[in-house]
Amino acid sequence: MTAQEIIESAPALAGAALALWAVWWLVRYVRADKMTRASIRQAIRVRRGWRRLAPMAGLSVTDKTPPAVVVSVDGKVPKPRVLVPKIKVRADRYGVMVRAACLPKVSLAEFQRAAPYLADAWRCTRVSVLPDTPGQLVIRGVRVDPLIVPTEHIPTGEVPEELALWHLGMDEYAQPVSVSLSDVPGVTVAGLPGFGKTSLVNRFICDTAPSAAIQYAVADGKVTSSHEGDYADLAHRMFAFVGDDLEDANALFKRLVKLRRDRSASIRALLGVKNMWHVGPSETWPLTVLIVDEAHTYFRDYKGSDAQTKKLAALAAENARLVEDLVKKGRSVGILVIIATQKATGDAIPTFIRDVCPVGLSFAQKTAEAAVVALGDDIRNWPDANPTALQDPAYVGVASMAHQGRPGFTRIRTPYVADQDAAHIATDTAHLTRDPAELLEELAVSAMGKDDPLTRIVAA
Repeated sequence: MTAQEIIESAPALAGAALALWAVWWLVRYVRADKMTRASIRQAIRVRRGWRRLAPMAGLSVTDKTPPAVVVSVDGKVPKPRVLVPKIKVRADRYGVMVRAACLPKVSLAEFQRAAPYLADAWRCTRVSVLPDTPGQLVIRGVRVDPLIVPTEHIPTGEVPEELALWHLGMDEYAQPVSVSLSDVPGVTVAGLPGFGKTSLVNRFICDTAPSAAIQYAVADGKVTSSHEGDYADLAHRMFAFVGDDLEDANALFKRLVKLRRDRSASIRALLGVKNMWHVGPSETWPLTVLIVDEAHTYFRDYKGSDAQTKKLAALAAENARLVEDLVKKGRSVGILVIIATQKATGDAIPTFIRDVCPVGLSFAQKTAEAAVVALGDDIRNWPDANPTALQDPAYVGVASMAHQGRPGFTRIRTPYVADQDAAHIATDTAHLTRDPAELLEELAVSAMGKDDPLTRIVAA
């Protein structure tokens, strides 16, 4: 084909490409759900109105430098050019994601100041602006508030790529939120009854259960046996479970403290490191997760002079001491403690435990005091994220937390995991359940021989 033929056929090729694009766009629009279609129409309005909106919102800059080559028939100097940041717009169910290129004097600070104007012009509930790559920004506009739209999570049953990454849900801008549990000794979860604490923990178990490199023990203060309550469907995947009996809980905590001591004594010889997280959890040295739900059951300060009350008070005090040992000393040997309670005050979670747990979440709370003890005093400076504003039934499943890597606090919509899905995961992964103490003993025997002194220490 000659150059002349290529030039002559260019309009036809361009028309064909435009037609294909139009067909692709139409198919995408028709196949989308109702919410996504509304967002696609919103994205079209954002693109079409951007060059007019940007200067009005203070997001333009005037380039007074004349061009290198001036072409003018009447000898006049061209007017200064008004430059507008280039944008790319993508739609999803909740709104639009806009990527913008920065210009001199039009960057992060200017876009953040203009966010309220953009929200009004784009008919969004809220707009956030965050840095992306150097010279690029991400503008997130949500048309529908993701916090008031209930979501469900269906576990895949696949081994997670990162075992220590806890996928929590989505934030108020419909962006996924996760928290790293690597080198984390403890997590606290607070909130009023029925607002999503146990569902959050259930999702964590369901997502990580397909891995043999994690094992679970549960102390549930709401029930008396494993076939009751919120964890009944997951009991097959737990190597230990206790109910509200303080003596049973005390025995479990002692058992885990012994595991912590045995791991501490043998970690260098068996793993070659001082910190398990330097090599990561494995099938022979799994991440051991202790879940203490309704923690006030095990730690409350009993008052009274009768023998039974004194016995319960002694057990509660020892329970607190044992869990403190796990939280303060268990991180490097692969022990994680997740503590859930309604109000994270010192009588529910002793302060010497609560204050060393670096990750904290809170669902709805009734009082400002409860919000402060759950999330820290800084929550007073973030009234929009305060869990006292989450008491409406529409916010069941919504929690506040200090997001890793971001300033301040964020609100998260956590998804619901159906009981049948949890039961299915537990049944399919029950064969992976092992006692970490037995695994440690087997590892010691395999690595160093039955007659080695280290093996006798671990087996004692």
